[in-house]
Amino acid sequence: MKKAIRILGLFLLTFFVVTTITSCSDDDDPANNDFFAGTYRGSISYNGSSSDNISTNDGSVFVTKVASGTKYNFSFSNGIPDLNGVEFNQQGDNTLVMVGSTATSYIRIDNNELKILYIKNGNTWTANCTR
Repeated sequence: MKKAIRILGLFLLTFFVVTTITSCSDDDDPANNDFFAGTYRGSISYNGSSSDNISTNDGSVFVTKVASGTKYNFSFSNGIPDLNGVEFNQQGDNTLVMVGSTATSYIRIDNNELKILYIKNGNTWTANCTR
């Protein structure tokens, strides 16, 4: 009887260890962490309402995630004003799309690209960047 209890105990211990190890997921969705934060380089431009126009093919956008978890800030190079507190939703696998996106105003981030066409108060920001 002691031998049967010992074998049952070892079986349960082995089952628990195997279940614990295999249940850990390494399939972490980048949309749920800071994967999208970082520097994207490429073509950027800004057309301001006060005839303040900036355009370069060698610019950068530094993306940071705000503490809320669904909002991001975009810091542009070359004196282009920043975009702050833009809210996003996950779309498909590993892609974020700005809340309220339309055909003429959107921000889209995936694992390698940042695309921006954002119009606000007569000002227009664009970016076509990669990591």
